[in-house]
Amino acid sequence: MNNPLDNFLNIFKHVQVYALVGESGTGKSFRSKLLAEQYGIHAIIDDGLLIQDDKIVAGRSAKREKTYMGAVRVALFDDKDHRDSVAKVLRKTHIKKILLLGTSEKMVTKIAMRLQLPQPQKIIHIEEIATKEEIEKAVKSRQVEGKHVIPVPSIEIKKNYPQIFSASMRDFFSKNKLFAKMNKNIGGKMIEKSIVQPEFSKKGRIEISEAALTQMVMHCVNECDPEVKVKKITIKTDSRGYKLVVLIDVPFGTQLTGKVHKLQQYIIDKIESYTGILIEEVSIVIDKISKPASMK
Repeated sequence: MNNPLDNFLNIFKHVQVYALVGESGTGKSFRSKLLAEQYGIHAIIDDGLLIQDDKIVAGRSAKREKTYMGAVRVALFDDKDHRDSVAKVLRKTHIKKILLLGTSEKMVTKIAMRLQLPQPQKIIHIEEIATKEEIEKAVKSRQVEGKHVIPVPSIEIKKNYPQIFSASMRDFFSKNKLFAKMNKNIGGKMIEKSIVQPEFSKKGRIEISEAALTQMVMHCVNECDPEVKVKKITIKTDSRGYKLVVLIDVPFGTQLTGKVHKLQQYIIDKIESYTGILIEEVSIVIDKISKPASMK
């Protein structure tokens, strides 16, 4: 008798997963269509949407969210109903190849996991298919003009998200313009994409304060082990996410190796779950091992 779980897992066994990684605003969505053409990919996951053959077939767009953090949650498929609905369509359509877009390798890995897809077999960085000048131009367009791109024709955006539609754009791409750095043999192609103005960009980017993040880390440490004392938290941030360095004192007799790893993962999982922000790295530094009260 067949195991239903085995049948479920076998659905995605032969799916080839590709990923395009680059910081926000560097032109991933702008270039994703031609990259898909190059590898014979007919499905793209971009900012919460499943796009197949120029049509939005499932999901919801992060560009429609009213806050930046809300947009991050949508892009990461943080909501169970959202990710389950997309995974269901993926199973029905029997997609053989899919391209995931994300700001980091960690992000596309997490998207693949949440959509029950295999991990990406090939990760392409935006620097491999765009020049430094093209990336800088894209970043400027995002920062100054607030231009965001969704890689589908305007008719799809007007139908599904008329509130954020701004304009359509058509570009003729050739291997010399886009894939010179990869030295690929691909002919020219006219591709239509849509320019949108997300709801959250109208109000400005919302970021979590360092004070709030510090409180969350301390709460996580206390939940994991009330006897561990946090002495200092250093927070670094870039366009991809946050890096945390947590200086702690631990009680004598603690099994350090296993507990530190558990604590790192616990902090990452809790903060990402509650806020939707990406935690790139958590470093736990043990300052000293304190003696219990009975030994002092």
